[in-house]
Amino acid sequence: MNGWLTRRWPAPHWPSVRGRGRADAGPLLLTAAVIAAVALLAGAVPALLRAAADDAVQDTVRRASHASNVLVHANWERDDGPTGGRIRISRLAEDVDDFRARAAYALGPDLDAALLPPTAVVSGPILRITGGSVPRTFQLTYLADDVGGPEVTWIAGSAPGPAIPEPSIEVPYNGPPWPVQVGLSEADAAALDLGPGDRIPVQDGQGRDKDVRISGIYRPADGSDPAWRLAPALLRPVPGADGVGTTRFAGLLSRESLPDARLAFDEDELRRSVHFAPEPDALTWDASAALASQMVRLKAASGSSGVRDQSLKWESQLDTVLRDARTQISAAYAQAAVLLAGVLTATVLVLLLAADLLVRRRTPALTAARQRGAALPDLGAELIIESTVVSLSAAAVGLALARVAAPGVSWTWTVPVVLAGAVAGPTFGTLAAARASRDRRQPANPAARRWILATGQLRRAAVEAAVLIAAVAAFVTLHQRGLRPVAADGDSGELTGDLVLPVSAVALGVLTGALVLLRLLPVGARLVLRQALRSRRPLAVFGAARAATTAGRALPLLVLVSATALASFALVVGGTVARGLADGAWNTVGADARLDVDAEAAAPTVAERIAAAPDVGQVVVAQVTDSARIFTESTLLTPRLVIVDAAAFQRLLATTPLPDAPALARLTAPGPGPEDVPALVLSSDGELPTGTRLQLTREDAPAIRLAVVGTAPSVGGASDVVIVDATALAEAGLPAVPNTVWVTGPGAAQAVSNSDIAADVVLRADVQRAQRVAPLTAGILRLAWTAAAVLLALGLLGLTLATAAGASERWQTLTRLRTLGLRPRDARWVAAGELLPPVVVTAICGPLFGVLLARLTLGPLELRLLTGQATDPAAVLPWWLLGLVSVTLLAAVAAVVPVESALRRRDRLSEVLRAGE
Repeated sequence: MNGWLTRRWPAPHWPSVRGRGRADAGPLLLTAAVIAAVALLAGAVPALLRAAADDAVQDTVRRASHASNVLVHANWERDDGPTGGRIRISRLAEDVDDFRARAAYALGPDLDAALLPPTAVVSGPILRITGGSVPRTFQLTYLADDVGGPEVTWIAGSAPGPAIPEPSIEVPYNGPPWPVQVGLSEADAAALDLGPGDRIPVQDGQGRDKDVRISGIYRPADGSDPAWRLAPALLRPVPGADGVGTTRFAGLLSRESLPDARLAFDEDELRRSVHFAPEPDALTWDASAALASQMVRLKAASGSSGVRDQSLKWESQLDTVLRDARTQISAAYAQAAVLLAGVLTATVLVLLLAADLLVRRRTPALTAARQRGAALPDLGAELIIESTVVSLSAAAVGLALARVAAPGVSWTWTVPVVLAGAVAGPTFGTLAAARASRDRRQPANPAARRWILATGQLRRAAVEAAVLIAAVAAFVTLHQRGLRPVAADGDSGELTGDLVLPVSAVALGVLTGALVLLRLLPVGARLVLRQALRSRRPLAVFGAARAATTAGRALPLLVLVSATALASFALVVGGTVARGLADGAWNTVGADARLDVDAEAAAPTVAERIAAAPDVGQVVVAQVTDSARIFTESTLLTPRLVIVDAAAFQRLLATTPLPDAPALARLTAPGPGPEDVPALVLSSDGELPTGTRLQLTREDAPAIRLAVVGTAPSVGGASDVVIVDATALAEAGLPAVPNTVWVTGPGAAQAVSNSDIAADVVLRADVQRAQRVAPLTAGILRLAWTAAAVLLALGLLGLTLATAAGASERWQTLTRLRTLGLRPRDARWVAAGELLPPVVVTAICGPLFGVLLARLTLGPLELRLLTGQATDPAAVLPWWLLGLVSVTLLAAVAAVVPVESALRRRDRLSEVLRAGE
């Protein structure tokens, strides 16, 4: 009972608090500046990433283009007549409008707000244009949106009209071909050499003639109208749309001719669908998970394709596109978390070192206060009040600046810094006051002294073992589960409990390496001292003695090694991402420039003209067909088919950073069989080994047999590729129609830009620049370089604090040595000898630790999601930057020693000699 009565709350002595604050304003302001700077970074980065996440979702959807559209299909109402024929339904266009409205209503409010107004598309089967020397196809298409469809100007003839004046009539099933009127674009009409009133000679897949008549020639009012993207053949011929060597044309139907198109084909051959294109600006990261889930539920509730009814059948890859965007965002958050964890680790260590320096300055005052009767709880409360005010005020300033610089602020990452700043100083100060006033004496018994020493060593070993076990667990967790949240749809961007350990793997690995060096440095210093004692150089002896005395200090070495290693790690991450972007651009384009030509016969002529341009290296033409129809014995494949001169393509690869493909030489050799054409195959699942037989289908001709003779290089980033030699394929009966031109050399961009043909120009520099400024990529790159700069600054600050912490003892010893004849210049050399060993060890081992950790962790970091590569980019070691980090540390020592020597010249020799009396 008496014990409870005598307890009291700590009673701070406020004049002492104010006096210590004024006396040590410099160190306190330095601590506040560190906390404010790191709070600015840690508070702004999550908010900036969240803003970049919204931009990334929108950018991903824009890049996906048609793949992110939402499609809905539905069967027509049956048109059976009362006498066994088919009825011409004149209100067919109104039925399409009702179908479009019904699909928009079924979306729900959330999806409807994220999608543009729908466009209805009615398309007929692919018809074959008879006559001509090359395969040509034709398709009837009707487009309708909320305003009636894309506007056109009829430059010849008129819009398609009804085939008969009667709005409704019944026709027999087996009657003659029903006439249907269509309009042709200028480009299609010129290519077919047809005009108004002409009939297009077409047949269906069963060889039945169709009566398709041209009513007029049109010109689009706006060729960039999104509706035309759903049927590009309505504007111009599209090569390769229906297979290798084919060209698709299209005829535009009107509301009046749409009923005739229904009768021109079998009942199920004319298909209708509604296309919803996403509105990228309406998509956000927060809403993407809900939209993806709604899209999945919509497809799950879709009607069966085998049921003959008018139920809605949904089809879309929007959910996959959104999940890919969320996957990329989750990876970017994890990468940012790893970099931020490194910055916070170095910051906490610097704050501990700053607190140690502050306590060294205050030890006499704390000791005097303790001797005057101040209680330890009172001293601890005074120190906590001071450090808490400094830490919280600095953090508030940093977060306020972060709010100004970023669209929001996150305080979560600032908690470790604030806690370190608030707790370190009071803890060290209370322990120093307690040690100064305790009356515990050193035991005279050697066994007792050994026991105390062993206890201290066991405690240190326990701490080191704990750090080592945590580091091993972190790396195992990192490689087992990765860095992304388990449930990607529910992640909020904040660090969750299951990610703390893997995110800390790099920081824990650096601490483990620093602890190993802390064990080895004193041993090495003692060995150097032994060697120096045998020499005749007193300066070496003095410097080695001082180095051996201070080699066991833990905080300076931990700060230097951690900051240097983590800065090197950030530099490697930034360099790897930058190189990965360059390699990704090469993989995407395939050369310095690429031309995707529309006109079939123009590619060889254009290639000759480009090859004659100055500063152009290699020029290679090829026919590249996506989703080509190639069969194995039992499976249909849709790879990217590349028909190219194998020798020229091999020379092209040899002059670029792209991987060489020596297997291309096998394409010019005879095939395994007399009718086999050698082919190189790249398969994403690896199920097409050498020796596999393939069949390349053709229109109205037997399929061409292909024999796999090796592995193909990736072309344009595709994961499924088939490459054949153009000459070998032409000998087999399928001449190539080039539609792609690859150009290398310094003048490639200028040459293809001046080609003056209808083609899409793709420049490698533009692709790399677009990928580099992508929201997440740009954010992670800036964060990597910023983190490296901040960590290097923290390392230099740690070096300065470590130097200041031991300056008094060091120069006291050197001043006494000056009384024995040591010159000031020699004193500076001895001081440098004391400071250099940990810095030299850090300059050598710090970058090596950073490189080692980068090689161990770049795989789980999944940088390929930022660089756009199919595989993880190889680690890039920017040796000149790593060397600059080491040189900067050594230069800092060379600058600190003269400054410190100049400041210590003011110390009076009499005061130094009386110190310790």
